[in-house]
Amino acid sequence: MAADRVFLALGGLCGALGVALSAAAAHSGGANVGTVANFLMFHAPAFIALSIVPRGTFMALACWVLFAGLAIFCGDLMAREYISTRLFPFAAPIGGTGLIMGWLLVAISALVPVKKIAG
Repeated sequence: MAADRVFLALGGLCGALGVALSAAAAHSGGANVGTVANFLMFHAPAFIALSIVPRGTFMALACWVLFAGLAIFCGDLMAREYISTRLFPFAAPIGGTGLIMGWLLVAISALVPVKKIAG
């Protein structure tokens, strides 16, 4: 499957999970659940937008780093909320750092020309 379709699917999945977790947070409380819902909702349109822009190496890397950071950060907060433990030590800060790095890679990718394949 092409990377653009993967990132489009990730955007849809993040949006769906964000809405579901927003409802869960509204009905059962849980600040961590609300935070996860917000992060998923913020990144859903980003993945959708990034799936339609021309991609070079930096953009593909940015998308994967964003996804990894989001999964680790949100996974850790959900683990704290529902099983009262962390994924692993410093998981949330590592995931958050991954998110920051992913966004910086998006910025860098805007400055790096995408190689066009003649054809």
